[in-house]
Amino acid sequence: MANAPKRPFHTAADAEIKRGEVSDVYFARTVQILLHRGDRKRVKAEVYLKSLPEDWQWGILAGLEEAAALLEGVPVDVWAMDEGTLFEGYQPVLRIEGTYVEWAQYETALLGLLCQASGIATKAARCKKAAGDRQVISFGARRMHPTLAPMIERNAFVGGCDGVAVTKSAELIDADPMGTIPHSLVLMVGDTVEALKAFHEVVDPKVRRVALVDTLQDEKFEAIRVAEALGRDLYAVRLDTPSSRRGDFYRIIEEVRWELDLRGFGHVKILASGGVDEYEILALNPIVDGYGVGTAIANAPVLNFALDIMEIEGRPMAKRGKWSGAKEVYRRRGTRETVVVPAGTPPPARADGGAWEALLKPLVAGGRIVRDLPPPRTLREFVLDQLSRVPLEALRRQGLRRDF
Repeated sequence: MANAPKRPFHTAADAEIKRGEVSDVYFARTVQILLHRGDRKRVKAEVYLKSLPEDWQWGILAGLEEAAALLEGVPVDVWAMDEGTLFEGYQPVLRIEGTYVEWAQYETALLGLLCQASGIATKAARCKKAAGDRQVISFGARRMHPTLAPMIERNAFVGGCDGVAVTKSAELIDADPMGTIPHSLVLMVGDTVEALKAFHEVVDPKVRRVALVDTLQDEKFEAIRVAEALGRDLYAVRLDTPSSRRGDFYRIIEEVRWELDLRGFGHVKILASGGVDEYEILALNPIVDGYGVGTAIANAPVLNFALDIMEIEGRPMAKRGKWSGAKEVYRRRGTRETVVVPAGTPPPARADGGAWEALLKPLVAGGRIVRDLPPPRTLREFVLDQLSRVPLEALRRQGLRRDF
């Protein structure tokens, strides 16, 4: 019999991450060399990105709670934007100061925490902005390593999703998990209506009754059957039609809506899932009441943050292509107007007297977390408030099937 693996899942343990063991080897070698030279210079470094993925115009900062946990106990001072802050390129989101050899080994993990979480939160925010008042549920945990599921769905929720599907993820955001029925239940029972009736009989009444209507038969006729079977108890039907059977998804949903309304089932909502992203959401909004978004959020492009030294022993110093010297980021309250200035420089005076707010705020001082870290629900509200000032037009791109 083959030997069992030393570790059943190929992931780093919390303690290993905290010890700085998840690090590119060249940082360890750099520290070894600098210690050999007796080099204990203090540096300031900044985390920012020059460009966003695809056609994105803004990002949502996420992963800050984990970043604070990573650096807690490390002899550094850290300033950062609030988690959930909407930012753009060339705006530093975090500044770290300390003796370089004491924190260099944490750069890899720090960037990993911020890059992936921010990509997920940004994609979720784009989907929620596209959906408007319609519900968006994170369905993508199955597309990623299960160890990452709580992180993915936590940041999807922070970015604006209304709920998550995985039980463990829901615990992290202090909410009930959300979901309908899988195709497997319909297949095991052998009929959509019978599967829904079984769900209705067994599952807590507080859980909304949503029928999946694309497993065995035509979506229109299955929708009519489940609506007639459950009547007012049916909350919604969900279409997850595979692309090989889909044809024109908009027309299929439009037909289902027509047939339900014609028979007096106007109260039954329509939910769409299966390969949905912000662009399809924009196209489907006229006929869809809510969305399950999976792969698009779970596999969101990472935000390519870089961490670069900007000062050494108080002297401006940066590699070519970077702006040397520590910086401050200011935003005019209640707007997206933002400026980046050298540290110690006040923001420009405004003729209208508008107030500026410093976005980089103390997070860690001497290894101690000095800022309250809001819960996910508070962060989500912060994100949604900022999204209200983002024009919907920023999400549109050429090639949409319909221009609504």
